[in-house]
Amino acid sequence: MIFTKTTEQDSHYNHLEKMSVSDLLVHINNEDKTVPIAVEKSLPQIEKLTKQIVKQLQLGGRLFYLGAGTSGRLGIVDASECPPTFGVPHELVVGLIAGGDSAIRKAVEFAEDSKNQGWLDLKEHKISEKDIVVGIAASGTTPYVISALIKCNAKKIPTGCITCNKNSPLANTAKFPVEVIVGPEFVTGSSRMKAGTAQKLVLNMLSTATMIQLGKVKGNKMVDMQLSNNKLVQRAQNMLVKELNIDLEKAKELLEKFGNVRNAIKNHK
Repeated sequence: MIFTKTTEQDSHYNHLEKMSVSDLLVHINNEDKTVPIAVEKSLPQIEKLTKQIVKQLQLGGRLFYLGAGTSGRLGIVDASECPPTFGVPHELVVGLIAGGDSAIRKAVEFAEDSKNQGWLDLKEHKISEKDIVVGIAASGTTPYVISALIKCNAKKIPTGCITCNKNSPLANTAKFPVEVIVGPEFVTGSSRMKAGTAQKLVLNMLSTATMIQLGKVKGNKMVDMQLSNNKLVQRAQNMLVKELNIDLEKAKELLEKFGNVRNAIKNHK
């Protein structure tokens, strides 16, 4: 198979510095419009990976996202949003980034080039065959991610990936690869743009579809969400008013007593 890094190819646009702000925004937006179409072409791959994630979590396993730079940060964002959105434990979905937590805010030089740190980071969480590891790398060539997945494969730990190049080393390593080919970036090589957007869309799909399959949504509502701010408390109250045909005061009472929407519905008489 021929591996071509389309994420590194020259932009379709040139002389960006000579463009007006209006032209820059229009062209960036036009490029961004192509991303959902690229994701759509990858839906069969995304489905296979999602089903495997659901299977592992039903076995009592965990979902690990592993990445570097923008890719690592996106995985951490998705992982961190699962507990408040779906009421799951923080350790169910774990995001790991090359260079450790300090790399979330500030790039750690050459951290992504390590060929053993990815596996060491996973080992700290006592990774097992019940778990599943999804490597995230736009280029599909990040050593930190690839080497960790190779080790996982050897240990019979299921592996998936999200990448934006076809036939990359990462995609050829993962058992459940997702390849979203978004093409050259508006600023050549700036994979935080279209590639980052594509990865975010896929991560949304993976976690949301998985949590729905695990029963964390009722109808179309987040009935297990954590009531961690006033907006979410008000949302929960409105859910109960509508679902149980009760007044706001009764909804407040149920929430205070049972802690979340699901338990309030379940125990309402």
